[in-house]
Amino acid sequence: MKIRNLYIVGLLAGLLFTSCENYDNFDEPNAMLSGRVVYEGEAVGVRNNGARFELWQDGYELNKSIEVYIAQDGTYSASLFNGEYKMVRIAGAPWEAALQDTLVINVNGGTTYDVPVTPYFTIENASFENQGTTINTSFTVNQVVEETGLQSVNVYFGTKYLTDSNYNASVYHVDLETVTPGTANSIAIDVPENLSDREYVFMRIGVRSNSSNEYYYTPVEKIYL
Repeated sequence: MKIRNLYIVGLLAGLLFTSCENYDNFDEPNAMLSGRVVYEGEAVGVRNNGARFELWQDGYELNKSIEVYIAQDGTYSASLFNGEYKMVRIAGAPWEAALQDTLVINVNGGTTYDVPVTPYFTIENASFENQGTTINTSFTVNQVVEETGLQSVNVYFGTKYLTDSNYNASVYHVDLETVTPGTANSIAIDVPENLSDREYVFMRIGVRSNSSNEYYYTPVEKIYL
């Protein structure tokens, strides 16, 4: 009985060793693809990990997409193997859904590739100025795609650098009747009561079209109270 048990243990150990040896035969990714999502040369702010791309590489047995999520400052990165990849811009982001054509990217070592997109709306000249119990906020909403409508404009307050529609401490909803695309807006926003005792807050502005569930965001700014 002991001999049989020892045989079984030895057999299992041999199978485990063989499995580990085969697993170790797979090479690790040896290249890095990184870059920004850009419009007119400027990075597009998004909700952290809200918008994404898909990468495809032909000629492999398991031809599955590689999900690449975009950070809130519009940057992205992916650990890959050297080779040719096809990048697909997925609908649902704050840019034109018609841009679902394929981009071909040759990855070799450290490769940088900025991905062009066409946002429905953008925000420029955003500024925040502390005036005691209020924050004077200025910005201009620009309409880029004509065949869309303005759904909402929000000013976000956060206690951390990661601030967006999902992660925030307070949201100020701008009255859309006061927003005219291409015209500067100035709003005095009361500091939220739950943040009034803080030394500083993080702020950014988001604009959403009725063609997407995602916002185009301004860069996050640290504002001392």
